[in-house]
Amino acid sequence: MDIRGFCQCWKWQVVCSFLLCSWGWVSGQLRYSIVEESEPGTLVGNVAQDLGIKRAELSQRRIHLRSEQSQQYFSVNQDNGGLVVKERIDRESLCGSSPRCLLQLEVVAENPLELISLEIEILDINDNSPTFSSDDRIIEITELLASPGARFALEIAEDLDVGVNGVNQYTLNTNPYFSLSVKSLKDGTLIPQLILEKVLDREEKQEHHLILTAIDGGEPARSGTCRITVLVLDINDNPPVFNQSVYKVSIRENLPLKTVILTLNATDQDDGANGEIEYSYDEHTSKFVRKLFALHEKTGEIYINELIDYEEKTFYELSIKAADKGFPKLEGNCMVQVEIEDVNDNSPEIKFTSETNDISENAPYGDVVGFINVRDKDSGKNGEIRLHLSPNVPFKIKQMKNRYALVTDGNLDREETPQYTIELTASDLGSPPLYSKTSVTLRVSDINDNAPLFTQSTYNAFIKENSDPGTLLCTVSASDLDEGVNSDLVYSIVESQIDGSSVSSFVYIHSNDGNIYAQRSFDYEQIQVLQITIKVEDSGSPQLSSTVSVFLFILDTNDNPPTLLYPEHSEDLIVQERIPKSTSAGYLVTKLSAVDLDSGHNAWLLFTLIHPINYSAFQVSKHTGEVRTVRGFQEAENMEQQVVISISDQGSPPLSTTVTVLVSMADEVIVERPKSGDFLTNSKPPSDMTLYLIISLVAISLVSLVTFMILLVKCLRKDSYDWGSSCCLLGGSQSKPYTDQYQPALYLNTDGTLKYMEVRMVPPGSQGQSYQTHLPPAPEQPDFSIVQPVNYPQLKDIYQEASSEGESLNDPNNVSEMNTV
Repeated sequence: MDIRGFCQCWKWQVVCSFLLCSWGWVSGQLRYSIVEESEPGTLVGNVAQDLGIKRAELSQRRIHLRSEQSQQYFSVNQDNGGLVVKERIDRESLCGSSPRCLLQLEVVAENPLELISLEIEILDINDNSPTFSSDDRIIEITELLASPGARFALEIAEDLDVGVNGVNQYTLNTNPYFSLSVKSLKDGTLIPQLILEKVLDREEKQEHHLILTAIDGGEPARSGTCRITVLVLDINDNPPVFNQSVYKVSIRENLPLKTVILTLNATDQDDGANGEIEYSYDEHTSKFVRKLFALHEKTGEIYINELIDYEEKTFYELSIKAADKGFPKLEGNCMVQVEIEDVNDNSPEIKFTSETNDISENAPYGDVVGFINVRDKDSGKNGEIRLHLSPNVPFKIKQMKNRYALVTDGNLDREETPQYTIELTASDLGSPPLYSKTSVTLRVSDINDNAPLFTQSTYNAFIKENSDPGTLLCTVSASDLDEGVNSDLVYSIVESQIDGSSVSSFVYIHSNDGNIYAQRSFDYEQIQVLQITIKVEDSGSPQLSSTVSVFLFILDTNDNPPTLLYPEHSEDLIVQERIPKSTSAGYLVTKLSAVDLDSGHNAWLLFTLIHPINYSAFQVSKHTGEVRTVRGFQEAENMEQQVVISISDQGSPPLSTTVTVLVSMADEVIVERPKSGDFLTNSKPPSDMTLYLIISLVAISLVSLVTFMILLVKCLRKDSYDWGSSCCLLGGSQSKPYTDQYQPALYLNTDGTLKYMEVRMVPPGSQGQSYQTHLPPAPEQPDFSIVQPVNYPQLKDIYQEASSEGESLNDPNNVSEMNTV
């Protein structure tokens, strides 16, 4: 579709309206836009629809246009209220080179009378090609006087279009004598210049023909050409010379017309016609500037020809030439720079910007409510603005770097004042000052000022170990005194670490109802209690929250059977022991030591003999696990007896382990006292825990030794204090009773290996009361949390001490009942 027949338009609805009751008419404003050269009948917009007039009312309202100048271009369709193009519009003939082209009309509607301002913007299209004022231009250059690099002004092409549709480049056909240079003025105007590349010789060539092409930036691009003829002339050797190459002048805007701003002065040393000078603008000065500033060709006076507006443009450059009347003519050039000074002819503009007109009643002092942008098109003191606020409001203005902020300056109470209407007044510092005012309405909103609270200070939850993941542990509950979204609660778990793992891997909470579920199956033997912090947040802004501690107690279940620690046994729990045939009743065959990883009743062990009803050669202690003979044995009896013992805990249901003891009878059981080396050789290597315990004991012993040496030195010093003597007394007289408190006893198997060790701690004056500790040899795979490994070097010393005293290591009378491990 041809762009001339396409209408791009938008409408800005009525931006301000008011009712004058006494006159009975309403005014407002509409705005449309349309491209130039649109076909007659093209719809610009529907005036009736935008004014809210129904189609049935059109005949009664009689809508029509009123304008002194622009009415001829548009009309209103009385049937549908549409604004249409009446005749073809040429933007350039209406607005020239102005960046914006606005036509002002009025829409009149009757019954009741409405008067609406209508503003139509005519948009530019690329319908004009660049043109030169003359298709042919002659440049006269005197031979030999012009050296390479000399510049000659060329005519500027005019394009009636504006913006990107204007001229944006120049080109020159290829020529060995000339090249093209293009420079840009401050206002963006492109200035073409012809540059001499080689010295001209009239005798060699009298004329040079060039083609200058101007191209605009439209789509598609348009162009215009100018034929340039360079005539090489003989010498007129003195061109006119200005007394300044650049003139600078400052003037105030709005000066009266015909005011002279500058008088140029150029001189020519030649006589006669060659010395007579005429002033004129060269091709670098645009037509717009020539209209503003007129130049007298004889006197060189530059005077105001049209009204100068600082806000439209603040700086102008005038390129002027002075030419003599010689043959050929010689020219001198100068630049006149005109700077426009501002006068106070614009009132300040105020714009208030805020994301919302609601402000919380708990807003702190200095809280920013919104930003105020003030602007004055004037400059200097005329553009400096003072901003004032209406009195008796809890707000103030805070000046920032390049704008103002409206901040709170007092306590806000929505119940007392739910809304504030603030009047802002801006004034400049011009003389006389100019003012403008605007009003801002602010509403005070409620706040979220109550944090949710749990119904309990702490929560306790209990779960049996080995429960399935997803088991409900407990429910936490909280309430919030606020209403609406401020009371919508969300529960969550405060992140923490438990044994290197995230708490979220243990439990999960439902965010809405506060139900806490297990994420995994728990093992009481690893974790007994978990402390979890639960957080509840409301959905207000800002969010308020509180926390509560939840203690999760893992309850033990009977999931571990008893484990036999001592004596040595095979994988199928078979123990072999030897006793003499002459054994009498009460002889200690062996002593079973076992452990259960559970706790409480689940770890209380009972030793029970499993045997035929009429068989009663052996008995086992229910609590200590000692296996003893009940009677002596006859010669005719079997040489090997089998004793089956059940070790059971007291859990529900109980778990048990069955141990078989094979008792062999011999004529004589030789109890060999093992050598220290054999004892250590036959012993099993200590576990890593044993190594750690040995290192700890060595460290403690070294610290104790150092402490003892320090005390000993203090006791021996002559100038020691009284308490030092008491230390010496403690170290001497009381050392032996403490040594006597410890009574170790070793019990060996018939083959000489260590069966177990018993240590009795007898306090002074206890009259036989003792604390017994039973230390069996360390198993191959001990449970470090339950079993205390044996320190084999200590066992060696105890064994040697017991041997030297001649005590029987297998005498049942020296053995008391052992506590179950």
